[in-house]
Amino acid sequence: MPIFTSFQSSLPKLSSMPALLLLCSAAFNLQAYAQAPRGPQVPPQPNIPVPTTPTPTTQNPVPQVPVAQTRLETLGQLIFTDRNLSVPAGTACVSCHTAGTGFASNHGSRSGVAQGSIAGVLGLRNAMSNAYNSFIPAFSFQNRPQGVVAVGGHFWDGRADTLALQALGPFLAAAEMNNPNAESVVQKVAAAPYAALMRAEFGNDIFNNPTLAFQKLGVAIAAYESNSGFQSFTSKYDAFVQGKATLAANELRGMNLFRDTRRANCVSCHAMNPNSKDPRDNLFSQFTYFALGVPRNPAIPQNANPSFFDLGICGPVRSKPALTANVPNTTSIEDFCGKFRMPSLRNVALREAFMHNGAFKNLSDVIAFYATRNADPRRWYGPAGVPNDLPTAYLKNIVNDRPPFNRPANAGPVFTAAEGDDILAFLRTLTDGYTTNAVTTTAVPPTVTTPPNNPRGNPFGRQ
Repeated sequence: MPIFTSFQSSLPKLSSMPALLLLCSAAFNLQAYAQAPRGPQVPPQPNIPVPTTPTPTTQNPVPQVPVAQTRLETLGQLIFTDRNLSVPAGTACVSCHTAGTGFASNHGSRSGVAQGSIAGVLGLRNAMSNAYNSFIPAFSFQNRPQGVVAVGGHFWDGRADTLALQALGPFLAAAEMNNPNAESVVQKVAAAPYAALMRAEFGNDIFNNPTLAFQKLGVAIAAYESNSGFQSFTSKYDAFVQGKATLAANELRGMNLFRDTRRANCVSCHAMNPNSKDPRDNLFSQFTYFALGVPRNPAIPQNANPSFFDLGICGPVRSKPALTANVPNTTSIEDFCGKFRMPSLRNVALREAFMHNGAFKNLSDVIAFYATRNADPRRWYGPAGVPNDLPTAYLKNIVNDRPPFNRPANAGPVFTAAEGDDILAFLRTLTDGYTTNAVTTTAVPPTVTTPPNNPRGNPFGRQ
């Protein structure tokens, strides 16, 4: 089940700071730089002030940044939390991506999409969590039994192949940090208290080459985002697969339904394997792309134009990618228009908005959408009952060949509201920061059951 995705000023010191993330885009090829050697493990420099960061307001436990960081990671953290790197000053990478909101927030916006450094200026998409993003492969087209699929890449449209590329875009995006060019960002970093750390990591003359220096900012942020503070695998689910915790009855029922390939079938996009202790088998995403028929979000400024559509892989933020040589000539790039990458569901219960356009502000509504998209389309799309956020020519790209989206409308919802609550309970076990007591129990592989057919009608209400 693909589920997508203010401020206070003070936090604890660097050694206990909650992991905080930001989505970004870029126009530079940083793959060569992403392999830069990491510096020795050292504590933060004593004379470098750590910028303040917002305190999560949630009561949920959140993972902590490791006490020991490499020099490069420390530099990345200082850049990531520096609110002087926007125009006007006041917005940092951390402004849109906090651990307390599932590593994704929208800078105080309640519209489902992020607000930029200029008050009232909104972006096009919901801020995407970049926890666990070091596992995302570069964008590619792959041949699979079900056909050609797009896989990987950062952002909803996969336009950046590396975290280092991803880290730079918001600096230059008018609806985000609003800097006029890369050189202006580098000038601010050169004047920052941590400039000496930048020189120590990349050479005394690094600021003499603004293009290279800007690229290195991405390298540093990517290193920071790749440490264990952002991919701690410390959820209750992780404790469960390690035999250190048991799931409650409703959580286990939710997991069974999540994995039931004949009903909810969430696992078809959000891969998991509770029988494996290898975290890579439980990333809760295959990083593939789908058009889900998400309802249009009228709060997005561009959507005031009825002829405007966000087509994901096909633009408008990126140019349509060229199909690669492995793709058969029966496939067209038009087959991917309107498709967006499926994010990991880890920490999803903490997020404030969901899906690429932030159309949903409540995780229960997301679950209800999957259960009733086919059975009650007017609930989601209005009187016409037709998906309203894609041009007619691309409605055929909306997924309808697998559960829960291949269910006939007259068959009713895929699962009941009570079962939806069970799925929600399971999704909450994916929140990092779970602590266990000294007593451990053995994790028993769940049994996927086949419930009887659901009765007709809409148990979710809101006809």
